[in-house]
Amino acid sequence: MKSIFKCSILSFLMVIFAFLSNPAIAQNTQHDGSEKYFTISGIVKNSANNKKMEYVNISVPGTGIGTVTNEDGEFSLKIIESANAKEIEFSHIGFRNSRFSVRGENILNETFYMRPKSKELPEIVIRSWEPRKLIEEAISRIPDNYSKNPNLLTGFYRETAKKGRNYINIAEAIVQMYKSPYTENVHFDKVQVLKGRKLLSTKKSDTLAVKLLGGPNLSILADVVKNPDVMLAQESLGYFKFIMSETTLINDRLHYVVKFEPVDINLPYALYYGKFYIDTETLCFTRAEFSLDMKDRNKATQMILKKKPAGLRFKPEEVSYIVSYKERNGISYLNYIRNEIKFKCDWKRRLFATNYEVMSEMVVTDNEMENIASISRKDAFSINNSLSDKVMNFYDEDFWGSYNIIEPTESLESAVNKLKKGYK
Repeated sequence: MKSIFKCSILSFLMVIFAFLSNPAIAQNTQHDGSEKYFTISGIVKNSANNKKMEYVNISVPGTGIGTVTNEDGEFSLKIIESANAKEIEFSHIGFRNSRFSVRGENILNETFYMRPKSKELPEIVIRSWEPRKLIEEAISRIPDNYSKNPNLLTGFYRETAKKGRNYINIAEAIVQMYKSPYTENVHFDKVQVLKGRKLLSTKKSDTLAVKLLGGPNLSILADVVKNPDVMLAQESLGYFKFIMSETTLINDRLHYVVKFEPVDINLPYALYYGKFYIDTETLCFTRAEFSLDMKDRNKATQMILKKKPAGLRFKPEEVSYIVSYKERNGISYLNYIRNEIKFKCDWKRRLFATNYEVMSEMVVTDNEMENIASISRKDAFSINNSLSDKVMNFYDEDFWGSYNIIEPTESLESAVNKLKKGYK
């Protein structure tokens, strides 16, 4: 097994004891966002019960432009005029795709509805698979189902750290991701930060700083299809038990759902359990949901913790991931990744522990496919760096220009406003 699997599919947490200082302002001139665009914004709801829908994919058909809804079901999508967009499309697991006409002008604060899949789907003959054989066949079709050419993805990346219910660290960035062909090694992939900003708590009680090293590299390490060392390496399949579950609908296509969990085996590192979603026609992996097995907390800690102060006890509670892919012209591309790490920290001889939660997510907002050059080693974001140490600006209203972002949730907006007041 490769060393990247033994360590982590993600970078490590650093828990350090240090005073947090006010952020300085950094200048970002790589992209001026000057191209004309219009904005579609609003909230997406389930038509059956009027509930808000989180993590809905919103895209412009025929382009790489897109975003996702936040946990409140809200989104804002900026569409450049040169895209000549006629429609936007909404897709979500278990729902029929929905399309909405656009006219090249702003449509703001609209409510959009999605219809759950019918319980009486048209009768389709589905092959009966032995689950591990299905996984092996889907692996064999990766070269056909994913890009054979390099791509340059643009994305929005956000990471937050919470102490209890309070945000103590917020960092965001526009990133570019060079993805080599899916027939090549993941180590050729690189990430570059174009724009970034952060906000930190100024409270002395929040001096326990939690840092996620190499965070923007989430798009490389957690790409489970491109990085087989996570779970899909042939030599690691025997470490898991695979179970067929009920089929579901994604992007108006029927999908197999294969659950997996670790078998009882003594390994020096923790494994994962979760679900794979596989297109019944193409056998393409379109989604993975998985969590780190916490049966052995020491092994789980070794997977995620890089450094901590002496005397501090670190207790991991949950490490989970969502990875999804979006099909375009018969080829699938990375679309969205989300990671959550929950843990407790306490000091020896102290009675109570403090809850912490680190969340990071990345959505692909555009995709270039022609005349692609790799990101230079000099410009690539290092896995040994922390994003919050490298980006400094959280005050410019027009900071993102024409770039698409994931809309902040109500709780995050409130935290930002509260923390900003602390700097005035």
